[in-house]
Amino acid sequence: MSSSSALLSDRRRAALARADAMRRHPTKRTDVRPSAPPPTAFYVMAVVITVFTMLGLVMVLSATSISQFHKGFSPWRLFNRQLLWAALGCVSLWCAMRIPMRRWRRLIRPALVIACGGMLLPFVPSIGDRVNDASSWVTIGAVNFQPSEFLKLAMLIACADLLARRKDELHDPRRTVFPVLGIAVVGAALCLAQGDLGSAIVLAAIVFTTLFIAGAPLSLMTASGAIGAVGALWFVSSSPRREARFTAFMDIAAHKDHLSYQTYQAMIAMAQGGLTGSGVGRGNNKLGEFLPLAHSDFIFAVIAEELGMIGIVAVLGGFMVLAYAGVQVAMATQDRFHSLLAGGIVGWLVVQTIINVGGVTGLMPVTGLTLPFFSAGGSSLFVTLTACGLLLNVARNVR
Repeated sequence: MSSSSALLSDRRRAALARADAMRRHPTKRTDVRPSAPPPTAFYVMAVVITVFTMLGLVMVLSATSISQFHKGFSPWRLFNRQLLWAALGCVSLWCAMRIPMRRWRRLIRPALVIACGGMLLPFVPSIGDRVNDASSWVTIGAVNFQPSEFLKLAMLIACADLLARRKDELHDPRRTVFPVLGIAVVGAALCLAQGDLGSAIVLAAIVFTTLFIAGAPLSLMTASGAIGAVGALWFVSSSPRREARFTAFMDIAAHKDHLSYQTYQAMIAMAQGGLTGSGVGRGNNKLGEFLPLAHSDFIFAVIAEELGMIGIVAVLGGFMVLAYAGVQVAMATQDRFHSLLAGGIVGWLVVQTIINVGGVTGLMPVTGLTLPFFSAGGSSLFVTLTACGLLLNVARNVR
C-alpha cells in the first residue's frame, strides 16, 4: 500500500513539474494550429470558393465549346486548359492554407524580385505576346500566362509584411508609407509599360487597402491617390486611340459598331437573360462574333444570359458573402500581418470584380480585367485560388 502511494506521489510531482516548466517557458510560436475548430467564416469562404470554382469551369465550357468547334478545334480545348489550371490552383490553395505563415514570409523578397523580373518577359520578342493593345502576356510553348497576376500577390504580401514589422513606426512616413508607395509605383509603372491600366489600378487598390487597414495617415493617402489618378488620366490621354476606347462607355449607342461593340452586345445578352435565363449552354450571343471575348472579360454577360437575374444575384451575392467573411476574419485575428493580408486579399477581389462587372454593364470603361473565378485565364485563376488559400490560412488560425 505504501509503494502504491509513493508511485502516485511521484506521478503527481512529475505532472506538477511539467506544468511549472510550461509556465516558465511558454511556446513562442504564434502560428500554430489552434485546438478549437476554425470559425464559421472559414467554412463559409471555403464553400463560396468551391462553388465559384466549379461554376466558373461550367461557364467557361458553355462559353467556348461551340465557338471552338466552329473554328475546327476540340470543344473541350479551352475547358481542359482551364481545368488544368484549376487543379494546379487547388493544389496551391491547399499548400497556402496549410503551410505556416512564417515560412511564406521568408520568401517575400525573392518572390517580389522574381515577380518584378517576370514583368519584363512580355517584352522579349520570342515569348512576349500582345493582346488587345497590351503587351502583358507570355507564351512559352503551349503555356501562356500573365505575369501581372503573380505581381499582385507578391506586392500584397510584401506590403503587408513591411507594415506589420513597422507597426510602431506609422508616425514616420519615411519608414512605412513611402516605402509601400514606392513598391506600388514600381508595380504600377511596370503594368503601364505593358499598356495594362486595369492591373495598375488593382495594384494601387491593394496597396491603399493595406495602408488603410494599417492606419496610415489619410492625408498622405488622399494626396497619393490624387497623384495616382492624375497619372492614370495622363496615361489614357497619351494615346488618342486609348482615350477613345476608355471614354466610349459614356455613349455606348454611338460607338456600338466599333469601340463599344463588346459592351453593347453584352447588354443585349443580359437583357435576353430575363429572370431565369435561357439555361446553361443555350445562350446565343456567345456564338459567332456577337461576343468574341465571351469566355474571358465578358463572361459575366454569358452568366446573365444563361442564368438570368437569379444567377446574377447569386454570383454577386457570393462575392459579397466572401468579402464580408474575409473582413470578419481580418478584424478577428490578433496577428498584424494576418489582418493586413486578409484585408488586402478582400480589397483585391472586390475591386477587380467591380471593374470587370462595371465594364460589362457599361458603367465603367473596359480595362481587360478578368472576373475572379469565372473568366477563362489560367494564371488569373491560379493566383486567385492561391490568394484564397492564404485567406483561409488566416481564418483557420483566428483565436
